Amino acid sequence: MSDEMARMSRRQWLGTSASLMVASSLVPRTEVAAGEPGDAGLIVRELSPPNFEMPFSTLNSFVTPSDQMYVRCHFPVPQIKPESFSLKIEGRVKSPFTIGIAELKKLSSTTVTTVMECAGNGRVSLVPKVRGVAWDLGAVGNVTWTGVPLSLILERAGIEQTATEVLLEGADSGAINDDPKSPGEIRFDRSIPVAKATKDVILAYQMNGLDLTPAHGFPLRAIVPGWYGMASVKWLTRVVVLDQAYQGYFQSLDYAYFDRTLSAPSLTSLTTMQVKAQIAQPNRFERIKQSTKVRVHGAAWSGDSPIAKVEFSDDGSVWHATTLLGPDIPNAWRLWEYPWTSPDKTGPMRLAVRATDKAGNTQPLTRSIDRRTYMINHVVPIDIQIV
Repeated sequence: MSDEMARMSRRQWLGTSASLMVASSLVPRTEVAAGEPGDAGLIVRELSPPNFEMPFSTLNSFVTPSDQMYVRCHFPVPQIKPESFSLKIEGRVKSPFTIGIAELKKLSSTTVTTVMECAGNGRVSLVPKVRGVAWDLGAVGNVTWTGVPLSLILERAGIEQTATEVLLEGADSGAINDDPKSPGEIRFDRSIPVAKATKDVILAYQMNGLDLTPAHGFPLRAIVPGWYGMASVKWLTRVVVLDQAYQGYFQSLDYAYFDRTLSAPSLTSLTTMQVKAQIAQPNRFERIKQSTKVRVHGAAWSGDSPIAKVEFSDDGSVWHATTLLGPDIPNAWRLWEYPWTSPDKTGPMRLAVRATDKAGNTQPLTRSIDRRTYMINHVVPIDIQIV
């Protein structure tokens, strides 16, 4: 690793923390009322459509409880009755067909535990303020999903040789009122390459062993392991096999970043999650007594590559190896901890972590503007106060 990656300049260290402190103070932290999807204390970012996040400081388990999993909705939650639900499989297939949820549940199933992160998780750290839901750290979770492999459905339909992508379309629809480039009333949809669709994508009807809730896509949603959450389309109603690149709004304009490896900067669809570690405890702005033993802990994840190590720093210069905890499961997060002793003098401190995956990818120290408002995985210190 280069010296540049091994050190963060004092100006970067102070600037990032100061910016986050200002941005965080502007974000409302209203708790969800009892009886709504958030009884466990989810933070309301928007009420309509519902967008809630878990207070990341409450992280205490490998699998995220269903009532603590973040909720991301672009449009109002559609009300779907199981008896009238059907999934259409069409497009470049030899035998298009329609299947109901009861019949789908009779097919061979699989269960996977995978981390899901909203592509805008951590957006509150971006200064100046940017468009989009002002997520802090909690638009992420590690959940066990049960459903039917998409490959099984596509095999039954018979994919034509010219097929290149699979479009996943949800039942939710509406208008993007804050974007002048929005095409008006649209459904939420995303496409994925055939190779990914037939590898590990599942059509899930259960979350942590129970039926999906309406906010999480009841009765059926896609789960795309290793990819940002926008690909895991909720309230799934259509699977369309395509023989050309899909250019829908959520594919080519939103959930896209600038790729400069091409002849000219071009908007490219988001896909795999970037390597990232976050601190759950101590909490941001927490007051800690001097010369105190503290268990610093959190979670780390990456796209298709397992986490190799997580490092901790309390000065932005020297990094210490943490201990990885729990199972090492493909596409799931790794919990980690570090036994830290607070200094013997009072004053502000900045704690930070960075993860490296087994493919050699390490969290960057600075943010690339080409990522627009997404893929927020640069190192962001947590400010605390020693008293």
